[in-house]
Amino acid sequence: MLNLRWPAVCVVCGTALPAGSRARWDDTTRTVTCAACVGSSAEPSTESGAEPNAQAGAAKSTQPALERGQAGASIAREYQRRKRNRESRTRETHPWVGGLLLALRGTPQHESAFHQGDLGEKAVATYLEQHTARGPAIILHNRRMPGGRGDIDHLAIAPTGVFVIDAKNVKGKVRVAKPLLGGAKLLIAGRNRTKLIDGLDRQVHAVRGMLTASGHPDVWVQGVLCFTTADLPLLGTPKMRGYLLLRRRALAKKISKQGSLQPPVIDALAHTLAAVFPPA
Repeated sequence: MLNLRWPAVCVVCGTALPAGSRARWDDTTRTVTCAACVGSSAEPSTESGAEPNAQAGAAKSTQPALERGQAGASIAREYQRRKRNRESRTRETHPWVGGLLLALRGTPQHESAFHQGDLGEKAVATYLEQHTARGPAIILHNRRMPGGRGDIDHLAIAPTGVFVIDAKNVKGKVRVAKPLLGGAKLLIAGRNRTKLIDGLDRQVHAVRGMLTASGHPDVWVQGVLCFTTADLPLLGTPKMRGYLLLRRRALAKKISKQGSLQPPVIDALAHTLAAVFPPA
């Protein structure tokens, strides 16, 4: 039982519940039951001992099961593929000392970057799921871009709109340099990493285009680079090309903010996005 932070509709009686109403929130089915219906004869029960709301939500839902995806799945597969190929080549070339060479050489940086990326995507997913669980936001993970043009790490469908999230598990100071000549540059640990913004730009445009084509041109879309360990400015929210550069905590707060999108709309948008951007 909790006080609703957003307006909702009782899954049992259909009563509209304003924000602040006392009701029960079911994390599993993402449904709300008003205080009057909790434990009443109108609330469906189950002999198996499952939550009553779960059956009520399932009975009323007309949407297929939502495949939320597995964070880091595609980048983890690529890391394992490269690792196997490297080990196989080394053992074939040096059948007697291949194991020793692998132990001495360690993992090359271009390969370990995939492993670090996998850890970063999982870290962002775990944090966001934990810190937005009590709200209506729905988060999809590891989505494939149309035409095989890469993946989207996370899509958060929230009351304020859709967040396109690119997780970055990198170290160093993050800043946006604005030279007198030329465009702005994203610098991380002193290196020019503007290509990260270019990649996020393609993802955001793909999501906006899909929403427009599906009849939702007014849904707000925000691109985010979410950092797990990098050093961001202590004051203000850095941006580049309108995209936010955030740590996980700040992003979770934005996803949890109240907005105009109601839970049924959020659910419908999540199903639409999941169909166009399937798990990678």
